[in-house]
Amino acid sequence: MANFSFDIVSEVDLQEMDNAVNQAGKELSQRYDFKDSKSSIAYDKKEKKLTLIADDEFKLRALTDILATRMAKRGISLKSLKFNEPEKAFQGYLRQLVDICMGIDKEKAKELVGIIKGLGLKVQAQIEGEKIKVSSAKKDELQAVITHLKGLNFSVPLSFRNYR
Repeated sequence: MANFSFDIVSEVDLQEMDNAVNQAGKELSQRYDFKDSKSSIAYDKKEKKLTLIADDEFKLRALTDILATRMAKRGISLKSLKFNEPEKAFQGYLRQLVDICMGIDKEKAKELVGIIKGLGLKVQAQIEGEKIKVSSAKKDELQAVITHLKGLNFSVPLSFRNYR
């Protein structure tokens, strides 16, 4: 009897994120409402953080919208970003740090395992670090789990890998 499985992960394609930030920066330099503005978007690949700098709250909100639009076009979920509170920076500017969330933390993993067990299917779900491995003897049951999880509006973006 063969056992089939797949992994539930929460990942962000960092190259696509880089492309989205570059496109947002290009749009920022071309927009009239940002003319003579010190607004910018900086992306730190190693720390997995974005830094938004804007003249005021209005421009910060516009900057966030530009970034969100570019990320959506690149297939990056906004759920993978954690926006921190804007803080005062040099000369009255606002700075907002944005964390890029990778992996599923323990609490969310336990919640997902509970959802999977609540389906009443003959599947096993186990937490392995920052991912969840789901296995079963029947492929149909695994596909039912995937379909159900895709239909949920979960707080982190979910993707399914290593389906075998």
